Amino acid sequence: MHCAARRVPHGTAKEHTRVVDVEPRGRLRVDTEQGVLRLSVMVILLFACLGIAMGLLSGSFAIVFDGVYSLIDACMTMVGLLVARLIAGSTAGGLRNQRLVERFTMGFWHLEPIVLGVDALLLTGAAIYALIHAVDAFMTGGRELQFGMAMAYAAATTAVSFAMWLFQLRANRRIRSGFVALDAKGWLMSALLAGALLVAFAVGWMVEGTSLHWITPYIDPAVLALVCLVILPMPLGTIRQALADILLVTPPDLKQHVDEVARDVVLRHGFVDFRAYVARVGRGRQIELAFIVPPGSPARTVEAWDRLREEISDAIGGDMPNRWLTVEFTADPEWAE
Repeated sequence: MHCAARRVPHGTAKEHTRVVDVEPRGRLRVDTEQGVLRLSVMVILLFACLGIAMGLLSGSFAIVFDGVYSLIDACMTMVGLLVARLIAGSTAGGLRNQRLVERFTMGFWHLEPIVLGVDALLLTGAAIYALIHAVDAFMTGGRELQFGMAMAYAAATTAVSFAMWLFQLRANRRIRSGFVALDAKGWLMSALLAGALLVAFAVGWMVEGTSLHWITPYIDPAVLALVCLVILPMPLGTIRQALADILLVTPPDLKQHVDEVARDVVLRHGFVDFRAYVARVGRGRQIELAFIVPPGSPARTVEAWDRLREEISDAIGGDMPNRWLTVEFTADPEWAE
């Protein structure tokens, strides 16, 4: 005896009300994951272009790095926005591209940790490169720059970055998105970088024309190196979690909860044993449960098995649109392995 029920991403009409909102085309909503990311992309692109231009005009590689860093972040945020839209559309059953539906019958959850991991790796690589450049500039006599222009850019960037960070933190309390959380970290990094630049440029501006004027060429590479050392560890947690999701590492807390539910089902219904397979893939939770039924057990109707599956599903709980649940019943242990 072997039968299975697969809780597909599309779910039922009742479950659709719990799906992450898909933002209507042409509208910018800041209460959805996609709306928050779209707003972030627009602001990042504006300041990335401004940072590169101001950095070249003022002679500050630290500002150029800030612009390039923001540009990388903007590009990956746009990719994250596309993935978020695919996930939301597929879980809501509203994805119109039938070719994509046919090619990705298991959903798009696996794309999320890939994008998050690549984003974090690129940001880490940019910071390492900037740190090497800062050390080289420091060892070769530093570089002169226009402190007034640099201070104006650093002040504006600091204010906007902190505002975007606070806005995304508040928005993500409801949205609970990994993409928004990582993007908020990016804004915090930008705020820290710009704040450090502002302080350093202010110091350089104050010591110009004094006996300490000799330190001004070293201010830009010194502060760049310091900021890189501060922000380098920040993406490491995202890289670690993305790698765990890609490798389908079993979350201990979810596995423990599923095991507890399965043991209770085995005891109450007189089953022999069970096998549980659990993985987290981005925001998705993949759960496979196989119950070993005693050979020769009385037959049950399909409706009875379905009611038992619903009972198990309710006991496990979790976000239905982002949960992929399979429940099997078999008298042959080999089917459960």
